[in-house]
Amino acid sequence: MDLQLSGRTVLVTGASSGVGLATTEFLLAEGAQVIAGARDLRRLTAAVEALPGAERALPLSCDVTARDQVETTVQRGIQHFGALDGLVCNAGRSLMSTLTDASDDDIREEFELKIFGAWNVIRAARPQLAASDVGAVVNVNAILARQPETRLAVTSAARAGLLNLTRSMAAELAADGIRVNSVCLGLIDTGQWRRRFEEYAGAGGELDYQQWSADLATDRGITLGRLGTAAEVAYPIVTLLSPLASYITGTSIDVGGGVTRQP
Repeated sequence: MDLQLSGRTVLVTGASSGVGLATTEFLLAEGAQVIAGARDLRRLTAAVEALPGAERALPLSCDVTARDQVETTVQRGIQHFGALDGLVCNAGRSLMSTLTDASDDDIREEFELKIFGAWNVIRAARPQLAASDVGAVVNVNAILARQPETRLAVTSAARAGLLNLTRSMAAELAADGIRVNSVCLGLIDTGQWRRRFEEYAGAGGELDYQQWSADLATDRGITLGRLGTAAEVAYPIVTLLSPLASYITGTSIDVGGGVTRQP
């Protein structure tokens, strides 16, 4: 299916690995131009340059919590490609901590990254998105926003705030013709889970990665019994950016393998 994104320009944050890199790859395959942002420019550039269609990507160093850096990144991207039609606000991480164990600085940093990490990018890009006939934003969030977990208490709260804010953004930006939606992730097989498996194996764990991750999926209530892949997340993200989704705004799509964990 042609998603009608050829020649369109999309900014993707957190693009050096995982879901952000998979989304960049998908967009390039659709013929789009991609402004790829991440803090580590060397790592980002190496990852993006390995993708088919990399000549249509512009890697730029950007810390999404720094408003001046975000504004510079958006302007450089627009100067390079001449327009901006979509955003994927993907920069993020998870803080493995209970409320008791989290410091005040931990809590502030999580909310700074989740809330301002999206809002800084959206408000910097808003004029150009409004000028586009297909302006769209996808905030990459997590199922934790609706199904909090005590081991991720602060992240769950920050994710809930972003989900609520996304609905408000959708209502406010509709007057500019900009659609705003969320894709909420479950457990996705990216670097952080590989690192946690390596810690488990290094401590003497006997399971291989396939069994370890299957047990993890069972423990977290994932009915499909496995972790998802970054490509499986990229598909709904890019679909929501497509002009074919022009009547979809203010909604969220769960990509979590049927997770049924409840608070």
